[in-house]
Amino acid sequence: MPRILDLDPSTYPRHCIHGEGRHWAETNCYADVVIELLHGLGLEPIAALPFTFTIDFDVDQWTFFKFPHADVEQLYGLGIYELAPWRELAIHVEEQVGAGRHVLVELDSYFLPDTAGTAYKLAHVKSTVAVNAIDREAERLGYFHNQGYHELSGQDFVDVLQTKGLAHERMLPPYIEFVKPLPRVRPLRGADLVEGSLDVLRRQLARVPDANPFVAFRTRFERDLPWLLASDIAVFHAYAFATVRQYGACFELSATYLRWLQDAGVALPAGVIDDFEAITSTTKTLQFQLARSMVRKRGLDLGALSTMGEQWERGTSALVARFG
Repeated sequence: MPRILDLDPSTYPRHCIHGEGRHWAETNCYADVVIELLHGLGLEPIAALPFTFTIDFDVDQWTFFKFPHADVEQLYGLGIYELAPWRELAIHVEEQVGAGRHVLVELDSYFLPDTAGTAYKLAHVKSTVAVNAIDREAERLGYFHNQGYHELSGQDFVDVLQTKGLAHERMLPPYIEFVKPLPRVRPLRGADLVEGSLDVLRRQLARVPDANPFVAFRTRFERDLPWLLASDIAVFHAYAFATVRQYGACFELSATYLRWLQDAGVALPAGVIDDFEAITSTTKTLQFQLARSMVRKRGLDLGALSTMGEQWERGTSALVARFG
């Protein structure tokens, strides 16, 4: 059975980002899986979080934030490359894992048992996993997904990898990447990792939005609210995932990164951690208020977005002045 890391789902210790006491237990599928993959490899994913400061409100949604490949290369010596599928997916995965390369692949959560209670056997939702182990003969798969490390087998293996044919003739191959250790780039550790992370932070702060994204978001939210209140709760989940959940979870990672820098002895502007922490906690409350408003068909006060905009402006400006 090709296997890269010797892991057991029952004893795997998830990263603290997916531990107790978080406002957002999960962020998005791609960010979560990279966090746990790096953690499983004995690397510290927090060092690569400066990209979280760059998200923006992009017309009708907040940025779906992902670890930039260049940052992963610089800090951890890992290259992430697209895999062009020309054979059965399981064969590609087996060969790459056998070569010591984790495979990042979009799969249908309907067949991922770790999503029981949300999507497993309930909804067809694409989600990215990182395959660590595969046994085609025994029909077993070991993979990082969401908050941890998991295994599946039997019919779930057949269905999720479509080993006995596509579900329908128009079904397209999934987006696939493989993670390749770079031969001449070693992972940074200790003080070198902190310095490398600060270098990444300086580069990413140059990509911070020029205009305050909360201003544009409030304008759009006010325009969307009437039809949202007339919609059902399924629409709430889709809208919240693309908007409040994205930036709320992202800025919690920002606060986590700043605390990591502070713990490493890096001097930070006064109050900057509090600003990003306030954004994420207030956003969690706003999400609950939106859900309640949609159920009750009542209006929603969006004044909190202006406060969050002030916190974003103050915190971001302080970081740019200090590190930009």
